[in-house]
Amino acid sequence: MTLPRSRRAFLRSTAGAGALAGLGELGFLSRLQPVSAAEARIEPRRVRLDRGIEPLVTLLEETPRERLLEEVGARLKRGLSYRELLTALFLAAVRNIQPRPIGFKFHAVLVIHAAHLASLSASDSDRWLPLFWALDQFKSSQAADVKEGDWNLGPVEESAVPAPHRARQAFIDAMENWDESAADTAITGLVRSAGAHEIFELLCRYGVRDFREIGHKAIYIANSFRALETIGWHHAEPVLRSVVYALLDRVDDKARGNPATLDLPADRPFRRNLENRKALRSDWMEGKPDPDATVELLHAVRQGSAAEISELTVRLLNRGAHPQSIFNGIHAGAGELLMQAPGILSLHATTFTNAVHYAWHHIRDDDTKRLLLLQNAAFLPLFRGNSKDKGIRLEQLEPEPTKGSVAVDDIFAQLGKDRLLGARQVLALLRDGRDPRILADAARRLIFLKGRDAHDYKFSSAVFEDFHQIDSPWRERVLAASMFYLRTATDSDNPLVQRTRAALGA
Repeated sequence: MTLPRSRRAFLRSTAGAGALAGLGELGFLSRLQPVSAAEARIEPRRVRLDRGIEPLVTLLEETPRERLLEEVGARLKRGLSYRELLTALFLAAVRNIQPRPIGFKFHAVLVIHAAHLASLSASDSDRWLPLFWALDQFKSSQAADVKEGDWNLGPVEESAVPAPHRARQAFIDAMENWDESAADTAITGLVRSAGAHEIFELLCRYGVRDFREIGHKAIYIANSFRALETIGWHHAEPVLRSVVYALLDRVDDKARGNPATLDLPADRPFRRNLENRKALRSDWMEGKPDPDATVELLHAVRQGSAAEISELTVRLLNRGAHPQSIFNGIHAGAGELLMQAPGILSLHATTFTNAVHYAWHHIRDDDTKRLLLLQNAAFLPLFRGNSKDKGIRLEQLEPEPTKGSVAVDDIFAQLGKDRLLGARQVLALLRDGRDPRILADAARRLIFLKGRDAHDYKFSSAVFEDFHQIDSPWRERVLAASMFYLRTATDSDNPLVQRTRAALGA
């Protein structure tokens, strides 16, 4: 599945040469002018994609980074659709970038759905900026992948693909045993014989199985299925093969042996929760709103261990707290972690929770729902890391006293100087009844203009989506806490914006 393919010679020879300029229009790829045999060749050692999208994917793969935005801009003017471009970008990234580790250069894949959400929410003048940023990010990561060994997703071993009636159990057995080759052929058989919902529920269970990759496994699952909802399930096979390959990444534990036969720290929360889930009352989904449960969980996140927070979650649910009250506490805990120690580790408490909460709402299996909620709670202290308690308390965050209404522009200007004050100004804005969408719109525009990192898109998309999934007064406080990571008005502009607008003739 991981057979290498060298692109170095091609990338060197075509850099700056415009080798692909002048190709014909792409009206659903049916009007492409004839190309040479070399350009059309599909190498046998990499996975083949849907024939309709393959030429556009190849274009993205082989056009040099310094020419790609201009080449895509020209094609958009000739009729290339947004959906075609989004599809080709996602598949090119999946085929060319190794999902191990599920971070670093692989953020070029993880960020695509977030960029798509940002595009949907953007004004007409900014609509293409997130996707063009993601195109450039793909080329950067593709180059990094070449330097690190030139990985690509290879063809499946067809002779080993299980029969449809055996695919599900074969997949479960392979995943339980951390068997990479068997899991690759089993997920292939499952995609060819089962529905999206059945596969999603299976993968979600394994996405929260271990804390390796700080939550990125669950994030990749959620983002992949959401992307497939947009680009079409017929593209699922290569995408889900990549997902499963990522789920079986053992990172630094690989030298220790197979996690199935060991007791490793990354696996312990899940094994405890396999027992804890049995202790939940049968009607645990039918509880009532419990504000005290939310506060108790938030307080536990500050000092509690993964085991302690799992047990607390079971007690709160068994005393009758509704799962929404638990999720309120989880979102609040993630927000406070960000305020305590803004950075990559703490922000993933938010993006991981966003992925789990999405999955929790889209699965039906009661057992998997139990595990997702318990694992989400248990992982929160792991996102705390070694950061010190600065005494910042989310429930004590109060609106900044003001003489008049708060200006959104002033908030983002203030963030460059004092993020805590900016967070308090957000609460003042919301206290005055202002629509939170004006804050989200301003934050997104700053990301479009100044964003340079995949986390800018991933984090902001998670925060603005989660706002509508949390109950008041916690939703307002969690949104205020997001000010500790969002872009500020004083950040420098990203020069890629000018290239994008020039490429589109805007």
